[in-house]
Amino acid sequence: MEPLAEWYRTHAPLVRSYLRRYVPAGDVEDVTQVVFYECWRSRHRYDPARSVEAWLLGIARKRAVDHLRARRPATVPLEAAGDVTGDDGRADSEGLAQRDLVRRALSELPDVQRQAIELAYYGDLSQREISERLRVPLGTVKARTARGLHRLSALLGTA
Repeated sequence: MEPLAEWYRTHAPLVRSYLRRYVPAGDVEDVTQVVFYECWRSRHRYDPARSVEAWLLGIARKRAVDHLRARRPATVPLEAAGDVTGDDGRADSEGLAQRDLVRRALSELPDVQRQAIELAYYGDLSQREISERLRVPLGTVKARTARGLHRLSALLGTA
């Protein structure tokens, strides 16, 4: 077994437990994946004379801080409201209601899932572009998007 796989098997519960104190519960798995990706990416900096746990938790702390800094405030820019009038100039109540439903459902998603979906659908970015912007592996973006869309579908009752 490769050392990283062994470290993951052995130390992932410790990292998850540590992260639960700092990041929302729905984001712990995603941040854990980022921690072990970072571990693999910077494996040349690990000093075998030092504690693996301390090194991993140091990386976990930095990734938790990065994750929390990347979170958006709970406000919606005015431009995001869009045009609320129909073709005849009157308010489109059905469109407003539908938009409100989607916004409320999006707000119930974990931040990382919502962020991936918003960047894809509202930001018109590809998954690769999202991966580069968020500095996370492409597989993480795909997983977040898939999980988020599945949960969004359930919340909207379209599953």
